[in-house]
Amino acid sequence: MSAAAPSFDNATFIVFGASGGIGAQTCRMLRQRNANVVGVARNAQRLDELASETGIEPSVCDATDILEVERLVAGDAERHGDISGLVNCVGSALLKPAHLTTPEEWSNSIAQNLTSAFAVVRAAGSSMRRNGGSVVLLSAAVSQTGVPNHEAIGATKAGVAGLARAAASTYAPRGIRFNAVAPGMVDTELTEGFRANELSLKASVAMHPLGRIGQPEEVASLVLWLLDPANSWITGQTIEVDGGLASIRGRAGASA
Repeated sequence: MSAAAPSFDNATFIVFGASGGIGAQTCRMLRQRNANVVGVARNAQRLDELASETGIEPSVCDATDILEVERLVAGDAERHGDISGLVNCVGSALLKPAHLTTPEEWSNSIAQNLTSAFAVVRAAGSSMRRNGGSVVLLSAAVSQTGVPNHEAIGATKAGVAGLARAAASTYAPRGIRFNAVAPGMVDTELTEGFRANELSLKASVAMHPLGRIGQPEEVASLVLWLLDPANSWITGQTIEVDGGLASIRGRAGASA
């Protein structure tokens, strides 16, 4: 990655899932680099709190509603001018084997993880066709490697990676870049239930060769790197930021 922190003076970005740990940190880091940020989520109270902290523009929207997302992005493009980038941090993390997953849980996993990503890609294809830009989606390390009880999240997040590759091919002539970031276990509210159980946390840490779970800023920094025009020759990629979970095997604490 480039040594210098990117500057996004007066560029406009829309971050979906802004009330979550990675989304909120992405908003903070974009604002620190002088970007205009529209933070999108369903929770108005948490959006208002983030807006008071960072100066983002809060916008309440259900990211699983494809037409609602399209209207929001088109409206922001009309009000702010060209949109430089879209980020989708919406998602769910269901840890159950397939035979214990209800049809409702499966449908919710598809909606939160895959439909929201498709909605953002579709909106980008409509609203960013003139001047291009960067779209970053969140996949997951467990879509790249098999982990027990991760069927729903593994399948839907693998779909996100495939979506990013296909969209990158479709919209390359328009200068719109599509990439995905694939985190391992990250210290956010989404994983709070797993981390609260000492045995579950210990097992998760042991799966990551670097011997710890990740922090939201470690994922957000990669998101910003992919948004940076200095890295505009990168598209169609899924990049793991996962402590080695998807790519290598190792025992935490072991030394060579």
